[in-house]
Amino acid sequence: MNVSKLVVVSDLHAGCRLGLCPSGGVTLDDGGNYLPSGLQMKLWGMWREFWEDFVPEATDGEPWGLVVNGDAIDGVHHGTTTQVSHNVLDQVRMAHEILAPVVARSAGYYHVRGTEAHAGKSGHLEEQLAESLGAVPNHVGQYARHDLWKKLGGHLVHLAHHVGSGGGSEAAAPYRELQQVFSESARWGRTPPDVIVRSHRHRFIVTEIPTGRVIGAERGRSPSGTAACVVTPGWQGRTPFAFKSSNGRVGSPQFGGVVLSEAGGQLTIKRRIWTIQRSAAE
Repeated sequence: MNVSKLVVVSDLHAGCRLGLCPSGGVTLDDGGNYLPSGLQMKLWGMWREFWEDFVPEATDGEPWGLVVNGDAIDGVHHGTTTQVSHNVLDQVRMAHEILAPVVARSAGYYHVRGTEAHAGKSGHLEEQLAESLGAVPNHVGQYARHDLWKKLGGHLVHLAHHVGSGGGSEAAAPYRELQQVFSESARWGRTPPDVIVRSHRHRFIVTEIPTGRVIGAERGRSPSGTAACVVTPGWQGRTPFAFKSSNGRVGSPQFGGVVLSEAGGQLTIKRRIWTIQRSAAE
């Protein structure tokens, strides 16, 4: 798939009562129906606006590739009771219903495995989902892969689900990811990526470092480039589990996705981010 635009979404957590759910609800394995909550109706409105308004604008109407960067379903995890159904087949079917129309509009679809707590051991639930949706397999035939190296025009992008959450600030872990990928690339003489994409934290941030090369005072400085780590937002409200972290307790949940766009030799990161009101004072 050779495109110059790449749309990245992650952390749908289909199957969670705080995650994405189609506005018409879903039919469960035993024939019952689940209808979305008020929060889920708001999320669905954001989801539709993202694909119907933002993506066409951000891609300039050109063909685009799609990457689902992990945790498309919620799974049965950490002893929680916030799932629509503990039958993971219900959750996989829900994620399929959410993603199928988007996949059909893309010029190619890649799936990256998320956390085992959500995606199943070795990501087998997301493997099942990705195969059913026709994801591009990797060299060993995995439809949901652990990471993805993607060429975008003349640029190189690396995508993986996980990123650290500690270090004193939201920017600390993405910066460490950049340091690590440059160190590892230099160690083995490999070309470093221009952008690395991570997810998992459900909060958007971009951390950049300059990569311009000084070519001598008499000749000036070459056009300054950058390398960036972008962490994508998610599509899930705050669960009881989220309140265990400081960001979960006081931070507003963030919803949306990003578009990586290559034009004229430049790679830009476009984003659409939403949040919701915090709890009202009483």
